[in-house]
Amino acid sequence: MVITRTPFRVSFFGGGTDYPGWFHKHRGAVLACGIDKYCYITLRYLPPFFPHRYRIVYSKTESCASVSEIQHPAVRAVCQQFFPDRGVEIHHDGDLPARSGMGSSSSFAVGLINAAHALTGNMVSRMKLAREAIHLEQEVLGETVGCQDQVLASYGGLNYVRFEPSGEILVRPITISRERLRDFSSHLMLFFTGVIRTSSDVAKSYVPDIPKKEAQLASYVPMVEEASRILSSTGSLRPFGELLHRGWMVKRSLSAEVSSPEIDAWYETARKSGAVGGKLLGAGGGGFLLFFAEPSAQAAIRQSLGNLLEIPFELDPLGSQIIFFDRQNDYRMAESRRAERPVQDLRERSTVSLASAKPPCSV
Repeated sequence: MVITRTPFRVSFFGGGTDYPGWFHKHRGAVLACGIDKYCYITLRYLPPFFPHRYRIVYSKTESCASVSEIQHPAVRAVCQQFFPDRGVEIHHDGDLPARSGMGSSSSFAVGLINAAHALTGNMVSRMKLAREAIHLEQEVLGETVGCQDQVLASYGGLNYVRFEPSGEILVRPITISRERLRDFSSHLMLFFTGVIRTSSDVAKSYVPDIPKKEAQLASYVPMVEEASRILSSTGSLRPFGELLHRGWMVKRSLSAEVSSPEIDAWYETARKSGAVGGKLLGAGGGGFLLFFAEPSAQAAIRQSLGNLLEIPFELDPLGSQIIFFDRQNDYRMAESRRAERPVQDLRERSTVSLASAKPPCSV
């Protein structure tokens, strides 16, 4: 059995330039971090005592006899690659809701691929893990997603990530003292709007028109550079918040679906209450609002947004991790026999022993 823990992410600058349609022609760059809110994946080989070969537990529960019956597209693709002939059980748990702008689908993909490699006896580098998740989401599933979420889920930390026209991805940790990082974190506030949407659907409203958005997206890369310099310096952090506001104004201009009157009202309320800047995380349309504010102003902001749920968070420094690994009994011989005998016959022959046994553990 394997359990992986993979962080969600907060993206500050550069979203949109991590789409292949942009960075294969221009250089892309993002400034983002992993946070201490996680996606957990539990994966184990399924013993051959059940009428199903695959069991997947997420917001739904699936029990399937073959890979082709699996409804969850990412799980189906991963099982087809890693476990086409051997049953597995997969459980998913998350600290934050899906479709909320925190990179949850990519954290799921990274965590599941990490677990699959571990269960089959392999260890992979962070970059290989990120690239396999990118391939899964973009090429296999055909999702309109960028490349930053998979990288941040794999690496964690506070990073400057550059996307080269050649396809090379460079990850550079921001060099910052512990005290400076603590000060920076104390300026960040995260609120859940309660609005759930699929980021891929929002992205489709502007990604196909990327050539027409060249001026807006080109302005992001200098913002990433400037924000990185602010964090690495010893001066005031306020310019970071001001830059965040400028970036949000640019992002809103990409598509009418990025924001909404309700989101705009929350944003302006927070600004009037003392927030220096902020943004809606992810592709837009809903999810989480991030604000940058002096600690002395945060009580007023919190009160002004009283109907929104605040989510305290810290940075995650580690990325996707194997937090539990235990070798299981080898049921491969039983699996081969199962192929020769009907499942019902196996269950009938096991009635006495299974009646006194504890049920299989589920998370």
